Amino acid sequence: MAEAAGKTAKGEQTRALILETALELFRERGYEETTMRAIAERAGVALGSAYYYFRGKEQLIQAFYGRTHQEHVGEAEEVLRRERTLRDRLLGVMQTKLRTIEPYHRFAGILFRTAADPESPLNPFSEESLPARREVIELFAEVVRGAEDRKLPKDLEAELPELLWTYHMGIVLFWIHDRSPGRVRTWRLMERTVDLVARLVQLSSLPLMGPVRKMVLRLLADLREPGEGEGERVNG
Repeated sequence: MAEAAGKTAKGEQTRALILETALELFRERGYEETTMRAIAERAGVALGSAYYYFRGKEQLIQAFYGRTHQEHVGEAEEVLRRERTLRDRLLGVMQTKLRTIEPYHRFAGILFRTAADPESPLNPFSEESLPARREVIELFAEVVRGAEDRKLPKDLEAELPELLWTYHMGIVLFWIHDRSPGRVRTWRLMERTVDLVARLVQLSSLPLMGPVRKMVLRLLADLREPGEGEGERVNG
């Protein structure tokens, strides 16, 4: 048992080393110019070993997405235990998001050049990014589920986690391009729009807003890619 545990720990260390080395080279050379061979050589491992842990550069980036998400979840747990209103839960989750991704700001700008390509598997909307996308949507589903002040129509409650994911992607995109000290412009935008989002969600429950809400939800359904059915979405 001890021998197996030691092998597992060593394997995790090697995997982490390869990932850290890849991120370092991506920052230095850019994503397209970095090869798996260069990553293996810099990490001091055999090329076959690098491919054993990661099938290619795309999987390395997906691992990076997963790691940043886990860091975010770890920071957000206390917020979700403490806060009870939709506005405060969303605000806390967005604050922890910006704090946990800040160390990766320069790398995010480099990665964006590739991830912005609609055909790239690194695009957040791609099929390859679906597992990571679902994990983040599930976090926003928890934001909604734990809000004691929520009185949402069922149709909106089902769609809200994905809508919040889309909103948060807009904030992240602004953050990538933000060159203000401490990303103060992004923080200001996030804090003000969280208040706006929470207010709009509250207003959506009013009877007079019913027709407008249904029109918006129908529009979102029409814009989905073929195959993105009910079974493929994470609902709150």
